Amino acid sequence: MTSHPSFIAPARFTDAAAALAQVHAIYDQSIAHLRHAMQRFVAGEDLGGHVRACYPLVRIHTDTVSRKAAADIACLSYGFVAGPGRFETTLTRPDLYHRYYLEQFRLLLQNHGGEIEVATSNQPIPVHFSFAEHDHVEGQMSAERRTLMRDVFDLPDLAAMDDGIANGTYQPRPGDALPLSLFTAPRMDYSLHRLRHYTGTGPEHFQNFVLFTNYQFYIDEFIALGRKAMQDPDSEYIAFIEPGNMVTRRVGLPAEAADALGKEPPRLPQMPGYHLVRSDNAGITMVNIGVGPANAKNITDHIAVLRPHAWIMLGHCAGLRNSQQLGDYVLAHGYVREDHVLDEELPLWVPIPALAEIQVALEQAVADVTQVSGSALKSIMRTGTVASTDNRNWELLPDNQPQRRFSQSRAVALDMESATIAANGFRFRVPYGTLLCVSDKPLHGEIKLPGMANHFYRERVDQHLRIGIRALELLRSQGIDQLHSRKLRSFAEVAFQ
Repeated sequence: MTSHPSFIAPARFTDAAAALAQVHAIYDQSIAHLRHAMQRFVAGEDLGGHVRACYPLVRIHTDTVSRKAAADIACLSYGFVAGPGRFETTLTRPDLYHRYYLEQFRLLLQNHGGEIEVATSNQPIPVHFSFAEHDHVEGQMSAERRTLMRDVFDLPDLAAMDDGIANGTYQPRPGDALPLSLFTAPRMDYSLHRLRHYTGTGPEHFQNFVLFTNYQFYIDEFIALGRKAMQDPDSEYIAFIEPGNMVTRRVGLPAEAADALGKEPPRLPQMPGYHLVRSDNAGITMVNIGVGPANAKNITDHIAVLRPHAWIMLGHCAGLRNSQQLGDYVLAHGYVREDHVLDEELPLWVPIPALAEIQVALEQAVADVTQVSGSALKSIMRTGTVASTDNRNWELLPDNQPQRRFSQSRAVALDMESATIAANGFRFRVPYGTLLCVSDKPLHGEIKLPGMANHFYRERVDQHLRIGIRALELLRSQGIDQLHSRKLRSFAEVAFQ
């Protein structure tokens, strides 16, 4: 016998807020059912059978390719289905995604009219994804009791979490609905839990504009800037969050109840995250991804489910041209992908284009921060191809094969992460960009030595970070409708941004 929460009948809505309220009701009831059963199970009770609760589902039907979009949304690259049919997706964490879901529902209704149907899906919620932020009830059980969980509850099913929709390889079976979103609810829940693990902060703290770096020096500067902003009563940012969910509120703002739960971690997580928070979630998150394309893919795989408006890579690179100087900037307008971590998901024959909105913002930010403009800007910044490799010691390979390929591709800089971050942005429809800083020139005998490296970091890290922040602020001020380019959308694209 299987225990389910009370049945909530499917309902149709012409109002986005009412539809979302129904999503909240279904999800909240499902989670409460699982949590209550889990508490009884931990206490040693025999639950008398299987316990199951399912995700809410949203569905829309349309029988025409035409749209009813008003002029203010007609230019958007999302918010509408590709053609006639039945489209649906499962949903999770409406508390976290409330603003996002409301906007997607509103656009669907504006573009297609009719009604949105909200119901309970047939997709079980894995019990692990029902735990609250600070629930660790499974740790109180014996190994034997934990083994029994598989008989009583639904556990995570990797078959429900693949990226076939985003990769363009998903093929619905005859009679199946077409997808509304790039990600199913279990895939989103999986990444939300991974973000806690890798960054040491809850997903609710992540902002819609993201900076990645491959050096702790940048994080040190970001921390200093974040704490300084919290001492400014006129700052647009209301909180600064550090690993362990350590919250510093802007001076003059009261603490919130959840702030007391933050605790400095005994050691930093693998890819620590820091968040300059705005009340509209349009602040800035910065993550130190460390070195290598595997980390770059891993973190962007998970942040992508939060549907950010842009992410930008700020890091160090090897300059490949003799004309470059240490400290020069490189604005990537193309990528050579020798990172290999995305070869299965995104074939190498797929071009990764530069996005004009990001490029313009980064160039303007360099000019604003350095106070160098016009033709003089070329003396400190070069636009060109960036190559990313998975081999940190590519210089030691025989026969100069890597050097020959980089020369043939006209690469001006080399690193280990930028092409991965850009390619995953392309894959997940997240606007992306790269601004690197030349820290060594291995082909020209200028390798990093301790004294030289320390001087370089002191001179450039603060300026480089301020350029990245300025670029995101420019993008934010222009409005997100300018950011989400049609270049990132496929032939038969999902409706959700």
